[in-house]
Amino acid sequence: MRGTFRNLIFVGAAIAGAAFATPLSAEVVETSATGFVTRDTARVAATPLETWLALIKPGDWWNDNHSWSGDASNMTLVPQAGGCFCERIPGDDADGGFAMDGSSTHMTVIQAFPLRVLRMRGGLGPLQGEPATGILTITLKEIEGGTRVLWEYNVGGPMRFEIDQISKAVDGVMSEQLRGLQSHLGALDGEDEPGPAEGAGPPESGESATPPDEASEPSEEGDASLEEQIDALANDE
Repeated sequence: MRGTFRNLIFVGAAIAGAAFATPLSAEVVETSATGFVTRDTARVAATPLETWLALIKPGDWWNDNHSWSGDASNMTLVPQAGGCFCERIPGDDADGGFAMDGSSTHMTVIQAFPLRVLRMRGGLGPLQGEPATGILTITLKEIEGGTRVLWEYNVGGPMRFEIDQISKAVDGVMSEQLRGLQSHLGALDGEDEPGPAEGAGPPESGESATPPDEASEPSEEGDASLEEQIDALANDE
């Protein structure tokens, strides 16, 4: 394998006791005995259409260091249910022979509403080798001067990592990818990098942060239409 998820793979060192450092703001909004939720936002100087078209081309903005091949241009994403967020891993040709290319599935698309919501399932980085999985939900909302991107990764299930350590490591990497998208499109004036979702402070011990849609969804299950549920998820907190 020519490359690795270098920053995420080095989570092993963090779990062994080394400190994990990231220059980005990180927000782990919920933890439990078997999982965690990270959430981040960014404002980009692009329309929802421009943002969507960039979002579905991760090879243009994903960090090379967080790819198996060492080159994010090998990544592709099919934005439809069942579509693959995949990566080609080129083989190294040798004298007198040739190598076969490899591949990896990072996530599978489970919901796609162009210009509004992209939701994918999968374990990123070292989570790929664990029974745990995650749901990455990315929502777009038009705002003055551009688009707000809400990026939430909900991870749960058995894993051989300490939750408090792996959650911070994963959130740092998720923030880095969001920053890559923002840098690719351009940040709105006054915003340098993604930060925690507005209004989402760190949860008190033993408590969960309020999900972004809880305050705006009807109290009766099933009362909200699918469109209303998507709008609620994309609302500012």
